[in-house]
Amino acid sequence: MNSPRKPRPARPAQPASAAPPAPQAPLFLPCPQGVEALLADEARAIAGDTGAVEAGRGGVYVTGDERLAMRLNLESRLATRVLWPLAEGAYRDEHDLYALARRVPWALWITTAQTLKVDVSARRSPLASLNYAALRIKDAVCDHLREATGARPSVDTRRPDLPLVLFVGDTHAALYADLSGEPLFKRGWRDDTGEAPLKETLAAAMLAAAGWQGHADDGPLLDPMCGAGTIAIEAAQLACGIAPGLSRRFAFERLAPFKPHLAAWREMQAAARARVHAPAVPLFAGDVAFRMTDFAARNAARAGVAHAIEFKTADALQRPPPAPRGTMVLNPPYGERIEAKGTRQGFEGGGAAGEFFAALAAHWKREYAGWTAWVLSPEMRLPSLMRLKESRRVPLWNGPIECRLFRFDLVAGSARG
Repeated sequence: MNSPRKPRPARPAQPASAAPPAPQAPLFLPCPQGVEALLADEARAIAGDTGAVEAGRGGVYVTGDERLAMRLNLESRLATRVLWPLAEGAYRDEHDLYALARRVPWALWITTAQTLKVDVSARRSPLASLNYAALRIKDAVCDHLREATGARPSVDTRRPDLPLVLFVGDTHAALYADLSGEPLFKRGWRDDTGEAPLKETLAAAMLAAAGWQGHADDGPLLDPMCGAGTIAIEAAQLACGIAPGLSRRFAFERLAPFKPHLAAWREMQAAARARVHAPAVPLFAGDVAFRMTDFAARNAARAGVAHAIEFKTADALQRPPPAPRGTMVLNPPYGERIEAKGTRQGFEGGGAAGEFFAALAAHWKREYAGWTAWVLSPEMRLPSLMRLKESRRVPLWNGPIECRLFRFDLVAGSARG
């Protein structure tokens, strides 16, 4: 898992003789640090009146049933996964974890012909080996089914039927079924990535923080350093009403508790396809490298939004604005990720990166008056390097790299935007 944080305690599962999962469960939606409030707002919009939403550390809790869990998988742009609680409690060692997992009625979740996998995330855990903790959870599942049926399921580390996630803190453990399978940032369209591709969930978080939803009053959007096109493609799918999970499969489709709900799932998918529409705003993107612009255009075609984005190979230091007003959202190259234009883009002492961003700001002040620029960067001194005054700075994490999303309101000819 991406987040080692321990979630709020989940409700314990019933004994092995209990009925299938309860109608309402405290689902946990993990997300990158800094995205919790944005995800909570998104989850409320998806859940409506059907589930209570609470932001936590490293994710969001949503009280809901199987149908809401399916809808969250289909519609969430910001969550990493959708997790269903199985068991929770205090622990001291791996024996306690085994006992915890033995409380789950596994025959209601998996057959011996299916496969499983256990991932473990820890925060301040006293355990010496997380691999051994995962093994003990697997043993509990297999022992339960062997005693009940005389056979046991197998382990599949690549595409298991039942992915399990164990969170362990200093004294508390929580076990979840991962209803997503592959993480939700895998939308099902990415092939050509180029160097250091931005995750779709982070691109969506940037757009959410910017308040850009693809509505007519949001105005045009431009990414002048688009790389593999993730920001522009995510924006185009948003503007076209394309659900982020519409082109992929999910682990819950293979799990017994969700079999009675698969007809409703097909109806959700059909309704999502029916609401796809032409974008209400123009979208523009490009890169200085023709190879990257070509990558991005091919990715856009696979994502079903090639018609919605105008790609152009151009240097961001020279590209004229494609509209009188609009919003730029970009993740420029920096030293910890890639090398751009053959020059190491380090920030130490200003250097080539400092010169580049100063030139970019000068170009924006000459040509992009009236635009708003949202720039993701790990360099906290970026406003000083650009000689622009930010109106907002939003903490976000790009993988392990702590960043800020800076908002600049651009004014013509001003030394300070």
